[in-house]
Amino acid sequence: MELVTAEEMRRIDASAIEEIGIPQEALMENAGRAVAEEARRYAEKEGRGRNFGWLVLAGKGNNGGDGLVCARHLRDMGYRVSVLYAEPPQRMRGAAALQRDIAERLGIEARLYAPSEPGGASAGGDWFAGADGLIDALLGTGGAGEPRAPYAALIEAAAVSGLPVVAVDIPSGLDANTGAVAKTCIRAAVTVALAYAKRGLHQHPGAAYAGEVVVRPIGIPAGAAALAGVNTYLLTADSLRAKLGLAFPLQREEDSHKGTYGHVLIAAGSALMSGAGLLSARAALRAGSGLVSWAQPAAAAPGLRGFAPEIMLRAVPDEGSGEWRHVAPDRLPEAAAGVDAVVVGPGMGRWDGDGVWLRGVLASLQVPVVVDADALNMIADAGDQPGVWPQREAPTVITPHPGEMARLAGMTVPEVQRDRIGIAQAYAAKHGVTVVLKGARTVVAAPDGRTFVNTTGNPGMATGGAGDALAGIVGSLLGQGLAAIGAAAYGVYWHGIAGDRAAAARPQAASLIAGDIIEAL
Repeated sequence: MELVTAEEMRRIDASAIEEIGIPQEALMENAGRAVAEEARRYAEKEGRGRNFGWLVLAGKGNNGGDGLVCARHLRDMGYRVSVLYAEPPQRMRGAAALQRDIAERLGIEARLYAPSEPGGASAGGDWFAGADGLIDALLGTGGAGEPRAPYAALIEAAAVSGLPVVAVDIPSGLDANTGAVAKTCIRAAVTVALAYAKRGLHQHPGAAYAGEVVVRPIGIPAGAAALAGVNTYLLTADSLRAKLGLAFPLQREEDSHKGTYGHVLIAAGSALMSGAGLLSARAALRAGSGLVSWAQPAAAAPGLRGFAPEIMLRAVPDEGSGEWRHVAPDRLPEAAAGVDAVVVGPGMGRWDGDGVWLRGVLASLQVPVVVDADALNMIADAGDQPGVWPQREAPTVITPHPGEMARLAGMTVPEVQRDRIGIAQAYAAKHGVTVVLKGARTVVAAPDGRTFVNTTGNPGMATGGAGDALAGIVGSLLGQGLAAIGAAAYGVYWHGIAGDRAAAARPQAASLIAGDIIEAL
């Protein structure tokens, strides 16, 4: 459930060894056995049984020690096993050196990698002869940046070998914190995350290199992550319940009525982009709001009657233009009288002075607000400065895609994508807003540091209007009384579940549209 950084994992290990007194050798033994068991499971799934030959690629650190324990257990299970050291094994220290000596005494076949020899790095050649699969025990979480020689050459050889890889803790060449991948990076079939999953395993592009991620305990006491201050979690039904007290799906009391489930105002859409507002409003209805009102510039409102009879229209005076640019900033808060939450931004359009207009609106609204799409870009034009977001007693949830997040934070899209968790956390803390950074593995970050990385959804959801639907869902949940982090996390998880249901009902995911997601809620 928890996602840890490399530094957090080092602190957890140190606490277990130095404060509690668990021998490092015991943790290494448990880790290597766990990897061996997952390697056996992979071989059996492939239908190869004990005919499968494993080659352990061992670095000089503790990751290599884990690999040597794995080699011993795989041999005891009846597999053909050998070890290929990246560096002279004499360089191993501590618990890893102990495992090196045990492997030598047991007669486990071992060689030292020398990429300059024939059959070296370019094709794997004789180094991998007889192997059916590789155990990547080269770098682990200690690796950062581009791997150096001889690791780079050995990783490249493994990458081009075509052999399946079981990675120990994290694929070599993958950044444990951000999911960034080096020019040479192991692409694993299975990654056995030891004790806790590392953040980089669940952020792209790293997630695509990790393969199936299996978390295995190694003897670190329960609760160690919490004591180390870990506050980032995978977003699942279990974590919604355990960390936020929310059951999926939400239950309704028999003795309830439409007023029980909140009234949401959707301030979205315009004469040329009315669909964005309609999608948000329909999603809010499907997400359980008792009442949904759709605020529109007055001149545009008549043409929208009857699109969805369950949605109430609130026409806002606009000087007859049908555009938000001619709506006075005090008119929208007036239209929000009596509602429990507001969604603002989708399809509003842009105009000169819109940032000042929006900040005035937000400062006047006394209820929770979801800020999306055009409204985010209005704020972004003011730059990433404290005070950009009005100080509000009611919570604010923002739902940027990577481009919008880059504009808000004053950086480039690649910079955002290189550390999605860190960027979302920093922005939430700095500005006191709950951030929903959309995309594959959407990140939800609260101002207090609690962060969730979503596990639901699919590429078919990369379609116009999907974000408008998400804004409506989150707004609906805010209106039903959920706290900002609960509404954002639950909404993101549910939105992804609906997308998966909708994609499963289509011949192909590419044919998915936003309306399908809403109907699958």
